[in-house]
Amino acid sequence: MLGLAAWLAQAQAGFAGFAWPWLLCAAPLPLLVHWLLPARRQGGDALRVPYAHRLDAIAAGSGLVSRRSLPWLAWAAWLLLCAAAARPQSFGEAVAPPQSARNLMLALDLSGSMGEADMALGGAVVDRLTAAKAVLADFLDRRAGDRVGLLVFADRAYALTPLTLDRDSVRQQLNDAVLNLVGRATALGDAIGLAVKRLDTQKQGDRVLIVLTDGVNTAGLLDPLKAAELAKQAKVRVHTIAFGGGGASIFGMPLPGMGEEEIDEATLQKIAQITGGRSFRARDIEELANIYAELDRLEPVDVPGEKVRPRVERYPWPLIAAAVLAGLSVLLPVRRR
Repeated sequence: MLGLAAWLAQAQAGFAGFAWPWLLCAAPLPLLVHWLLPARRQGGDALRVPYAHRLDAIAAGSGLVSRRSLPWLAWAAWLLLCAAAARPQSFGEAVAPPQSARNLMLALDLSGSMGEADMALGGAVVDRLTAAKAVLADFLDRRAGDRVGLLVFADRAYALTPLTLDRDSVRQQLNDAVLNLVGRATALGDAIGLAVKRLDTQKQGDRVLIVLTDGVNTAGLLDPLKAAELAKQAKVRVHTIAFGGGGASIFGMPLPGMGEEEIDEATLQKIAQITGGRSFRARDIEELANIYAELDRLEPVDVPGEKVRPRVERYPWPLIAAAVLAGLSVLLPVRRR
């Protein structure tokens, strides 16, 4: 008894009510139909036989069930059908729905210098763009809950994906990005300006831009430092990454000591300083991976949401029970008076 009482108490605590409780008003409908409609006029006997009383006695003693003895089957089936139509619901397990922790825009340099093969990936020498794609794809896997957008820049800046929770589409666009897609120069200022414009449409959540480039601003209409001021006004935090090897290469193999790549680290540092971000320098893929891991810590995504208990539909159970009782009322042997 105690176990049954505990089960009933738990079931009552988990019951969330009916989605359409007004359908329960249909329960007395058969009675209303019976009262309001005129009674069917009984006709005379279709066939008169002299031994009719014997047939009645045989039917009465045959053990068959009378329809009048099972009115509760039809009533129970009808009441269960009304309950199923009202959609009973119960509370499910408490869950914390995912929340968008960041509005994160990724800006990737597609200038001609990103084709320089001075990176080692999986034991092979690859160009900078291939290395950056590999690290960015891994970074995207860890940004569940963020709205992420992707833009690329060279002669001009173009947005490949809007800010979205669909990281698979961002990853697909990242894989499809190729060198010289938008030119060979570096419009760094335009890239920051376009990212700020896209991020400014988001009214909730932090706004973050991560810029990866391997050159200096050589194209575009907007000066990078002016773009940084616009980002500051829009409360967009900009992290900059100067990416590239330490020197020239021959036959795809890097040659250290043959001259440094031209990267405007000073401007990238000022951009990050103005907007409250961080500036990084990556000379190989390992350093780049460590930078994005550090950005994961600087821009966390695990913002706990308020736990809710979802409503679970329970109408199949009374519906199945109604069908079973209705079937029994039809299939059980009956005798007619």
